[in-house]
Amino acid sequence: MPFADEFFLVGRLIFGLVLAYTSINHFTATDYMAQYAEAKGVPAPKAGVIVSGIVLLLGGLAIVVWAFPVVAAALLAIFLVVSAVMVHNYWAVPEDQRDDEQTAFLKNIGLTGGALVFLSLGGLTVAYGLNVGLFI
Repeated sequence: MPFADEFFLVGRLIFGLVLAYTSINHFTATDYMAQYAEAKGVPAPKAGVIVSGIVLLLGGLAIVVWAFPVVAAALLAIFLVVSAVMVHNYWAVPEDQRDDEQTAFLKNIGLTGGALVFLSLGGLTVAYGLNVGLFI
């Protein structure tokens, strides 16, 4: 397919940079996010916020540059599913919060689909990538 390598690069850029960008609040609003996570029953909420920020930042950037893509995509998929179920459990919140939590839940599940696609392709050598990893 013409431009397949370029489309794959653009997809990696969009997916990875969006996730990396979302990590910013994990570092600039750690206490606020930790309070929210604690209210949702997340164990060790402050550590969870920091670790999840690291996963989002490094995982997103790893997808962009195609370095350890299997590890990055797997960690991102795990984080996205766990946070969708634990933090964005729209079925267990008051009605006035349901729409926002459902949107966040569906966003995480949709992004999980992207992470799984990258996971399935993680063993490939790609154009415009560092091509460093355990399975490349």
